[in-house]
Amino acid sequence: MIDPVLLFGLALAAGAPLALSPLATALGAALAAAALRRRAGRAALAAAGVALVVSGLRARALLDGAGAAYDGALAQLQPPARCEVACAVVGSPVVVGAAQRRSAGARGADDEPPASRIDVELSGGTCGGRALQGPLRARLYGAPMDLARGDRLEVTVDLAPIHLFRNEGLRNATAAIARSGIVASGTIVEARRMSEGRAIDVRAAVDRARAFVRGRIEATFHPDAVALGRALVLGETDLAPEDQEAFRESGLAHLLAVSGTHLVLAVAGFAAALRAILVRVGPIAARWDAGRITAALCVPAAWLYADFAGGGGSAMRAAAMLSCAMGARLFGLRPVGVRCFALSLAGAAAVDPLVAWDLSFGLSAAATAGLLWLQRPLAALLVPGEGKRGVEQGRGAEGGPGGSSARELARKVLAPLATTLAAMFGCAPLLLMNGETFPLLGVAANVVAAPIGELAALPFCLAHAVLSWAPPVERGCALVGSGALLAVRAVARASAETGVVLRLPEPSPAQLAALAAAIALAWAAERRGRRLAALAAGAAAWLLLEGVATRAGAPRGVLRVNVLDVGQGDAILIDLPEGGAMLVDAGGFVGSPVDTGARVLRPLLRSRRRARLDAVVLSHPHPDHFGGLPATVEGVEVGELWDTGQGEAEGAGPVYRKLLSDLRRRGVPIVRPDALCGRPRILSGATIEVLAPCPELHPDRGANDNSFVVRITYGARSALLVGDAEHEAEDALVARYGAALRADLLKVGHHGSRTSTGAALLAAVDPSIAAVSCGVRNRFGHPSPEVLSRLSARGVAIARTDRGGALTWETDGERVLWSRPGEPPRPAPAPRDGRTAPGHVPENGGP
Repeated sequence: MIDPVLLFGLALAAGAPLALSPLATALGAALAAAALRRRAGRAALAAAGVALVVSGLRARALLDGAGAAYDGALAQLQPPARCEVACAVVGSPVVVGAAQRRSAGARGADDEPPASRIDVELSGGTCGGRALQGPLRARLYGAPMDLARGDRLEVTVDLAPIHLFRNEGLRNATAAIARSGIVASGTIVEARRMSEGRAIDVRAAVDRARAFVRGRIEATFHPDAVALGRALVLGETDLAPEDQEAFRESGLAHLLAVSGTHLVLAVAGFAAALRAILVRVGPIAARWDAGRITAALCVPAAWLYADFAGGGGSAMRAAAMLSCAMGARLFGLRPVGVRCFALSLAGAAAVDPLVAWDLSFGLSAAATAGLLWLQRPLAALLVPGEGKRGVEQGRGAEGGPGGSSARELARKVLAPLATTLAAMFGCAPLLLMNGETFPLLGVAANVVAAPIGELAALPFCLAHAVLSWAPPVERGCALVGSGALLAVRAVARASAETGVVLRLPEPSPAQLAALAAAIALAWAAERRGRRLAALAAGAAAWLLLEGVATRAGAPRGVLRVNVLDVGQGDAILIDLPEGGAMLVDAGGFVGSPVDTGARVLRPLLRSRRRARLDAVVLSHPHPDHFGGLPATVEGVEVGELWDTGQGEAEGAGPVYRKLLSDLRRRGVPIVRPDALCGRPRILSGATIEVLAPCPELHPDRGANDNSFVVRITYGARSALLVGDAEHEAEDALVARYGAALRADLLKVGHHGSRTSTGAALLAAVDPSIAAVSCGVRNRFGHPSPEVLSRLSARGVAIARTDRGGALTWETDGERVLWSRPGEPPRPAPAPRDGRTAPGHVPENGGP
């Protein structure tokens, strides 16, 4: 029979998937329940069903509350403002940017005092001259390093709502707000500590201990190993970008995470030392069981250490599981791994119904599940005679000493491989959900690096944290720990440089539900043949659903324009009627670590199974339009790049130059206006017309007024994309084409600036829907009240990406539907003049 507590814990943890993907999760749960009905019992299944529904409703309520909190932040902090506010520190200070500065070779990087990131709750003050209403949580950068939770501050800070990048097909960004409460972020200009946390506040004591250990790591570790040491001991992921990529690509990121092994080793060391002391104290040893006393003290120690190590989901889950085992020992019971695992899931989900959204928690739980249920079968498969080992040990090994030693050597080599494979198989679905590649050499890299990390780096780094009173020993631990960490990094870099990875699409919710149902069916099967049949059926369902996802990502018979939410910039993905796709711009932020190509475009293309773009259009060479293109086109086949050429003529910077250089090296044609103007082309079933700058660049105009203006038509419906064209270009368009500019969808020019979308252009285009691509953190006042007023006066529906996220506009050539993320499609407003197909724009203008 299946442990009912495990079933209950899994159901509680599935509350987040139910809230985020209700149909797929409900169907998967129903299929799993049907498969397990004979081995779980009706009462257990009923209790699990109730737990799933209750947890899902709680998760949904948290998401709705987070959405309301974010809307409140938008109302108060848009446009971004300088705030003078009082706040309390609610999150441990974390070092940010030190490794990145060192990696970039920034002048003075080693001498520059480190700055931290803190989470605070703002309780009063003013923002931009307006009173701040109610408590509001924010993440602030540039804070002093000596802060701790409970400290109260007065700060001057440039504050703005956080970017959510709300796009259909990407993970629900509101879940992060629901779990952390953080709705805004900013950079501290000035901070004054008004009071410190209470002396008896355990959280403040933990933070000060973290600060002390951090200082000792920075003082004694090799400079190249400092960031690695802070990651391993404190959970601070401040690695240099190339190291982050190497650990991710090699499958070794878990070696720097505060995992269950990490926590067990730390607490086990504490327990061994404490027990060794207690058994030597006569009165205690004579009256009490030192083991039980140790177990009782290890429970709070586990939670304190989990908090000290960053309080991540994996650390907290491991602390819960360890507490269960120690609690059993305290009461004289034998701890059962499966039951402790189940209680760790149930407890975490009871406290936080969205805990499954936490990647570190999910990977920790999945790896533990793999070890619990896959390690033994894999060991029996890989290790010769493992299944008979217990029998042989009981009656003596057969085949002579040579055969015995050979088997023992094979066991020592292959047993760790079985353990690594079990953990990796458990994590595989989550790794595919959160990364583009699966490391094929990950097993080999783990076999080499895991012993170094777990037997050298981890114990010496943990010992270093408590040896400041013995400087020579501390320096020795720092030397060994640094060397082990750098050896692990070398393995990660060598593995990543091979490029031997498997690129797979992101699993859809339906595929994950099918996988869960197949595992449940295999779990319930009593015979090996039936288990294999269940897994084969799951694989077949996965492949079938992959075809469904591919079809949904490249629909046929419709034109779909996706005006994406990339913040203050433009990015428009267009699904063409015969399955092709084109991309117009890719957003970008000057001087920001956020790469919109890597953050938005590439994950979106992956989720839609798009490996080719028939055309990429750079409307004009400004960074908020091309900044995300390099990451977007990496690994994607590009048919051709449309570029006005102004960037090469006037110089648009190294990112632009490298983009063109890389595409030329790949053999991608660069097409200029003289080859595009006056020649409407059929691209994958849609008519594409370039209306400006025609017939070539206007040398007396700036880049905005030399933007590509593109109209895309399918049947009777069309969309007009005008880049950042301003009044001069608009007047020229109206004079040349007049009412022939009519379109159902208008991508508003220049993010809704007052210098664009004039009355004459609006009268000529007469759109039913207008999309405004602007960001919550823009300081330009986009979109301008004048533009919004002109659109509203004409009865045009307005879709702003800073309010509600992306816009999806879709037509079959007659009917038009539009939607925002998380909303069902709805019919677009009908054209007021009852027009049908406008036909292409005649080159000589006129209606």
